[in-house]
Amino acid sequence: MVLACFWGPVPGCRSQGPHSLLCTWCAGFSLFFILRALGELVMHRPSSGSFVSYTREFMGERASFVAGWMYFLVWALTGVVDITAIAIYMKYWGVFADVPQWVSALSALGVVTLMNMVGVKWFGEMEFWFAVIKVAAISIFLIVGSYFFATGHEVGGTIPGLHLITDNGGIFPHGLLPAVIIVQGVIFAYASIELVGTAAGETADPKSVIPKAINGVIWRISLFYVGSVFLLVTVLPWTAYSANVSPFVTFFEMLGVPGIGSIMNIVVMTAALSSLNSGLYATGRVLRSLAMGGSAPKIFKRMNSQGVPYMGILVTMGINVFGVFLNYLIPSQLFELLLNMVSLGILSTWAFIVLSQLRYRRAVKKGEVAMVDFKMPGAPFTSWLTLAFLLAVLVLLGFDYPNGTYTVLSIPVIAVVLLIGWSRVVRAKVRADEEVKAVQAT
Repeated sequence: MVLACFWGPVPGCRSQGPHSLLCTWCAGFSLFFILRALGELVMHRPSSGSFVSYTREFMGERASFVAGWMYFLVWALTGVVDITAIAIYMKYWGVFADVPQWVSALSALGVVTLMNMVGVKWFGEMEFWFAVIKVAAISIFLIVGSYFFATGHEVGGTIPGLHLITDNGGIFPHGLLPAVIIVQGVIFAYASIELVGTAAGETADPKSVIPKAINGVIWRISLFYVGSVFLLVTVLPWTAYSANVSPFVTFFEMLGVPGIGSIMNIVVMTAALSSLNSGLYATGRVLRSLAMGGSAPKIFKRMNSQGVPYMGILVTMGINVFGVFLNYLIPSQLFELLLNMVSLGILSTWAFIVLSQLRYRRAVKKGEVAMVDFKMPGAPFTSWLTLAFLLAVLVLLGFDYPNGTYTVLSIPVIAVVLLIGWSRVVRAKVRADEEVKAVQAT
């Protein structure tokens, strides 16, 4: 989420108009219910397996297989998004303008992969400093941006204010359809919010921590992301933002302070490195979890002496290296193409969370499980409403030609691959059961 916060609503205020603020609010409203649905599940049974374990409990092993691999797809492709973003940020400085995009992408991947292979200590150390830099930068932007918005002081010759929302073509300068299509970019911005369930589930007293953690995420999103988007569209006209430069960098450049744009660009690159770092950390452990449950090859169970699931990290790195190759082939189109693919995975993740919550409610009605105190407001109506929103985003994604259209058309291909994978898992389990029976018979 933090990377997208620095990158800005994609393509949002940088290419479509100030209606990105409306898309952010609408997606955030649905996100509230997704988090509360996850909250119900975690309160029912705290688990470090997060939503995949609830999918297994309430929807079966086959559904959890699909959910787990789609979640892996999200993190694996997000890594390619991150290295692509870093390569694009590098071109901000003229000295790197002629450096091929794939070279910068490969360099970033090599550094972060090496740090992940060393062990969790280095991961934690990197994430600590990344977090300090990111939070400090966003806080400074919110303070400085709020000052200019409140006082009306000019920013790059523009007087900040609410009038910028309707100036330069109005709220929907390119029409309504292009406006609603960009909601998939906002969906990407909210990626990884489901991790709060995993973190809260591993605490000593999850029953008291979970409500605070989930409500805290909602408030932080409202402040840091929605607040940032609001300021971006009210301190500068949307036409001032460039497609290949972070809107944060553009804003600070407009202040005229020497070197401030370069400093903010370094911060933006730090956010991308942090996201890449977290992605490699997560995918290695997701694959190991799938392997432990029999839904992935046994080789992914392997760990090195530092306790790092290195095979999962190496496979993810292989996917990212393929992303480097794509940076060589289609550097100008890759970011948006990957954005759509990641959004597809995020939609499936959130859908499984809500579907699991609906199955949980059904089990409550049957008296199979107890109802928790931290309930999702308005369920099951709000659950179905949230699923309808996710389906609408998927349909709108198909109208975003060509990248979005190709992404939606790839769903049958993904389904076939998952079906083949599941059939192999079933056959492996049947063979294992037969071997156990044979041993018992002897």
